[in-house]
Amino acid sequence: MSNRVIRLILIGIALLTMPAFAQEAGGILPAIKMTTTPEGAQEYSVTLQILILMTLLTFLPAIVIMMTSFIRISVVFAILRQALGLQQTPSNQILVGLTLFLTFFIMAPVISQVYDEAVQPYMNEELTSTQALDIAKEPFRDFMLGQVRENDLMMFASIAEVAIEGQRYDQVPFTVLVPAFITSELKTAFQIGFLIFIPFLVIDLVIASILMAMGMMMLSPMIVSLPFKIMLFVLIDGWALVVGTLANSFG
Repeated sequence: MSNRVIRLILIGIALLTMPAFAQEAGGILPAIKMTTTPEGAQEYSVTLQILILMTLLTFLPAIVIMMTSFIRISVVFAILRQALGLQQTPSNQILVGLTLFLTFFIMAPVISQVYDEAVQPYMNEELTSTQALDIAKEPFRDFMLGQVRENDLMMFASIAEVAIEGQRYDQVPFTVLVPAFITSELKTAFQIGFLIFIPFLVIDLVIASILMAMGMMMLSPMIVSLPFKIMLFVLIDGWALVVGTLANSFG
């Protein structure tokens, strides 16, 4: 076992045993504690809240990818590049950057609602961390419920043995809603990608038929059809159409 793994294990053990040590030491480490409010809720000290926040930040990429519009946009852009026949243009960095900014544009109302209803009151000490987290989850829940397919949601609810009474989807736990949302987004992305792929496939077939009729079978149709596909995509203002269609698909 490497020294790095051993150090990580020791740090984890120290973090786990630190609250107990602080309690046994009679308050030597008062910053690391958990108290009970008069309402019966559990409230953590600032140190523990910072530790929990730093831990949650490691899951931030997964949250951005799996609970927002990032999935659909990234898959459609990947299919579009494949349909054009361009292997590395635009580059992965450009596509990921465009996907991120388009995701922020689409998710702006949700992020604004989370900030106004959860983050700002928590910073003003009007809400506890637990209350702020519960409130922050609701805008993301509403967004995902607006995009998820009912059959996907019912499938995962059946697998998890979660009963949905009277189509009360607002009570579905995140453990069921998130995988159902991901599945629905992938299906929608492939449907949009299929429609984008058809015109370019027609161009490839036409070029291949012309080259075969001319007896130029040694010339790759992909080389000849590539400039025609790029020209078609530019003439119809393809990027604006694709980006606009993706943005409107979340309406």
